[in-house]
Amino acid sequence: MALRIDVFTIFPELILGFSGTSLLGRASARGLLDVRVHDLRRGADDVHRSVDDAPFGGGPGMVLTPGPAFAVVESVDPPRPLYLLGPGGRRLDQSLVRDLADGDGFSLLCGRYEGVDERVRTHLVDGELSVGDYVLAGGEVAAMVVMEAVGRLVPGVMGNEASASEESFTGGLLEYPQYTRPAEFRTWSVPEVLRSGDHGRVARWRRAASLARTLRQRPDLIEARGGLTPEEEALLESFDLIP
Repeated sequence: MALRIDVFTIFPELILGFSGTSLLGRASARGLLDVRVHDLRRGADDVHRSVDDAPFGGGPGMVLTPGPAFAVVESVDPPRPLYLLGPGGRRLDQSLVRDLADGDGFSLLCGRYEGVDERVRTHLVDGELSVGDYVLAGGEVAAMVVMEAVGRLVPGVMGNEASASEESFTGGLLEYPQYTRPAEFRTWSVPEVLRSGDHGRVARWRRAASLARTLRQRPDLIEARGGLTPEEEALLESFDLIP
């Protein structure tokens, strides 16, 4: 059964173009993903198809009005949870991505302008998602991030299912360094262990390299795991990879 993702936006062409290409497009063509895009302007009740208005109390910018959002969402009755994409929501991480991929479907509402009418947040959506502590012009780019992160974990979407189990944030670590041909490039060589043919040693080195990279670049992830175990410290020492 395809994982259904509904996206509500005033720029449906952005989402349609993105979801119809590359990995997501192939997954949709194979019946693994069911992406449905809904234009919020369909819910407008004026000739100009207005979806925004000035904020009560004054201030710069415009606010997405509640009427179109409620009208379109209620006419579609999309899969829940329905998430508003905005800076105040739960931070998207690999754990949440996995939960969404393992579910039956979900929906995304793309905000715009200075934000959305608070009644959308409190009475229409089920929660809010953030892709980071920065400001975007709207939720469309954030929706693309969510769709790509989740879509690639749906069984059958990636050609090699092992890819998802060995990449960054799986097990709370960054992925180990990757190399390909040529073995010698300028003055830089591929580590000898990767050319040894010893699969057990390669696996141990990759684990150690993953730990070392995480210690250097994201020590907060190591701290969140409760630090290194004695076995992990010994593994780092065995390959002389202690940062």
